[in-house]
This record gives sequence, C-alpha cells and structure tokens, in this order.
Amino acid sequence: MLHVILITIYLVFAGAVAGFLSSVAGLASLVSYPVLLSVGVPPVSADVTNTAALIFTGLGSTLSSTKELKGNRATMWHVGLLASFGGIIGCLILAFLPSSSFEHVVPFLILLAALMMMASGKKKAVRKASQSTNLLICVLKNIAIFLVGIYIGYFGAAAGILMLAILTVTLSKPFVVSNAIKNFAALLTNIISLVVYALTIKVYWLMAVPLAAGMFVGGYVGPVAIRHVPVKLLRILITLAAFGLSGYLFYTTYFGK
Repeated sequence: MLHVILITIYLVFAGAVAGFLSSVAGLASLVSYPVLLSVGVPPVSADVTNTAALIFTGLGSTLSSTKELKGNRATMWHVGLLASFGGIIGCLILAFLPSSSFEHVVPFLILLAALMMMASGKKKAVRKASQSTNLLICVLKNIAIFLVGIYIGYFGAAAGILMLAILTVTLSKPFVVSNAIKNFAALLTNIISLVVYALTIKVYWLMAVPLAAGMFVGGYVGPVAIRHVPVKLLRILITLAAFGLSGYLFYTTYFGK
C-alpha cells in the first residue's frame, strides 16, 4: 500500500513539472516519458499513457490562457485542426512502424526548432521578406504545422517546442499568444491521438490518472507564470533548452546505445 502511495505522489509531482514545462516550452515528455519508464511501463505504452495525461496539461493551459486566446479563436482552431489531422496520420503510421525508427531524426528536428526560436527574435526582418511571398509563406506554415501534427501522433517527444518555434516565426502575434495557440493545438491533437491509440495499444490508466492530475496543475500555472517573465529572457531560455536537448538526444541516440 505504501509503495502505491509513493508511486502516486511521484507521478503527481512529475506530472506537475511536466505540465509546467509543456505549457511554457513544449518539453513535457523530457520529464513524463522517462518517469513512466522508471515505474515499469513498457516504451510504447509509456508513449500512449503519456499522451493520455498530456490532455490534462492542454486543458489546464487552455483554461489559463483565455485572455491570450480571446480574439484569436480563428487562428487557434485553424492551427489546432490542421495539427489534429496530421496526428491521425501519425497514429496510423505508428501502427506499422516502431517509434524507434524516428528517434534518429528527432535530435535534428529539435536543433531546427532551436534555430527557429533564434530567428523569431528577428521577426521584423522576416515580415519584410514575406510581403512579396505571402502565399508561399502561408502554404509552408500550414505544411509545417501538419507535419508537426503527424510527429505528435507518431512519436511526439518535444513536439511542443517545434510547434512553438513555427508559430513564433510565422504568426504576427505576441509570444504568449503563440504559446497559448500551441497548447490548444497540442490538446486537440493529443485527444484525437488517444482515441486512435486506445483502440490498438494498452494505456496504463492507473499511471495516467495521477500523472494527469499533476499535469493539469502544471499546465494551468505555466501560462500565468510566463505573463510575468520578459519575453526575450524566456525565448533565450527555451532556445538554450532546445540546443541542450538536441545535443543530449543526439548523444544518446547515436553513441549511448
């Protein structure tokens, strides 16, 4: 009984940390996925169980971001639905290919996200350059969002930071608004992905519930916290975290096995 209580507390705490990281930077799986593995959940089921819990991060962060989402509902639904359609395809791909086949690409995707976050600090130059190629930029943006949706449904690690980087660069919105839209898109995509997963892969619901409880709290607190943090500092911290995560995943994928 004590063992069960300790695991529950462990999952709630880990969920709160993961939910906070997800809502401000899209890095939840850096914490929650290894935690599920550490309590004995098999890798594929850990990925799916993590997706189930992440829904509550999305709920918490979306409820907490009504101020940022107000007046941006059209963009919010456009990005969310586009990513969700990609998520369905990603789930179907997972049914035929193991997620490990994608691990070798992930470090480079995170590196790309870090470079995009750096570029987002030079948004004025991007806007001027995009005036003559507005349609092309729009098409590329939609394709990128769709591809991130596929990635969320297929593997998902650090997908939030990829989405955040794309939105920060391509949307003429404040950083906190782009982050709120990212959280909503992740919520929709995770819900649809879980429906597909639940029909094909075992979900460890007893692990998902305490993890989800913590994620809801962390997800709610995150958007509140970033309203009081200078955007430039937050962008730098996220960029550094992305570079660090990219290097870590590159080492563990290519040299750590």
